[in-house]
Amino acid sequence: MEPADCPRGLLPRPCRVLVLLNPQGGKGKAQQLFQSSVQPLLEEAEISFKLMLTERQNHARELVYAEELGRWDALVVVSGDGLMHEVVNGLMDRPDWETAIQKPLCSLPGGSGNALAASMNYYAGYEQVTNEDLLINCTLLLCRRHLSPMNLLSLHTASGLQLYSVLSLSWGFVADVDLESEKYRRLGEIRFTVGTLFRLASLRIYQGQLAYLPVGSAASRVPASTRVQKGPVDTYLVPLEEPVPSHWTVVSEQNFVLVLVLLHTHLSSEMLAAPMGRCEAGVMHLFYVRAGVSRATLLRLFLAMQKGKHMEFDCPYLVHVPVVAFRLEPKNQRGVFSVDGELMACEAVQGQVHPNYLWMVCGSRDSPSGWDSQRRPPPEEPV
Repeated sequence: MEPADCPRGLLPRPCRVLVLLNPQGGKGKAQQLFQSSVQPLLEEAEISFKLMLTERQNHARELVYAEELGRWDALVVVSGDGLMHEVVNGLMDRPDWETAIQKPLCSLPGGSGNALAASMNYYAGYEQVTNEDLLINCTLLLCRRHLSPMNLLSLHTASGLQLYSVLSLSWGFVADVDLESEKYRRLGEIRFTVGTLFRLASLRIYQGQLAYLPVGSAASRVPASTRVQKGPVDTYLVPLEEPVPSHWTVVSEQNFVLVLVLLHTHLSSEMLAAPMGRCEAGVMHLFYVRAGVSRATLLRLFLAMQKGKHMEFDCPYLVHVPVVAFRLEPKNQRGVFSVDGELMACEAVQGQVHPNYLWMVCGSRDSPSGWDSQRRPPPEEPV
């Protein structure tokens, strides 16, 4: 069957995919698991593939930048969340980024941080699982071929860096745990538990100014910037050197334990950070924890997050707001930013969500309420 004859929002059958795999990801067993658990299922589902192994940081970004995408019906990423971050930014680097970013993507967990795969698993209605069980579930989603539109976060920093996030930006406690636990990556998911305990032992306070545009205020857009910008136009953002628009909310508190912007439900395969569920088109979760929270309370919150029960505590220090844009300005260089699990320098940053900007293999073709009105057309044939 030719791709053009396939139903909209579905990958064709038979299907051709490019698999990008990080052999060093997680416990270092991704390639072995792909061959033993994934490959037989793909062959049975008539999904042919070419396997490319990444050799260094940003290798996947370079590969997809140079790849002839028309050869493939989808790009499959076997690693943690950082490799999908590289792939999406590589697609957005391309001269043909507007069509390249519509190439369907699939996340198969092969790293220690598999939040994106866990979110897809959650949307499909599967139970929360980890390791090989999660890998099998996500492979089955690929075999079923359903595509769903996903939000994309556009980010700009004070130094002029422009990049894109498919999952999260964190500052403070979460970012420190994410990056400081890298040394334990061979432990797999438990690295985050170990990192959390170490960071709780010496809890830090981070000073900064946080502002956001809540859902409902989004009708007020600002004039498009005169600066040349590659990628989608950020209609809610003014230059970082200017104050945020008056209709934005500026958080009065300037001492934080953590700030987290999240596009999906999971922070890792065992951390259901956003139990309120999948975001609508053009919306993301903003969480922050104000200074003053005790170590014991913070530990209880993180333990409860494994089952998505942390919001039930009604903790006065934990705030959640659905937003369409945000700005975060650290007052000093303390702490780091983590974007999709990747390190970023600590400096002023702002961003906004772009609705339904990419396509991912997901469990259902049904969209959450509010998605259809802003939905980008799904790919009918290879880009």
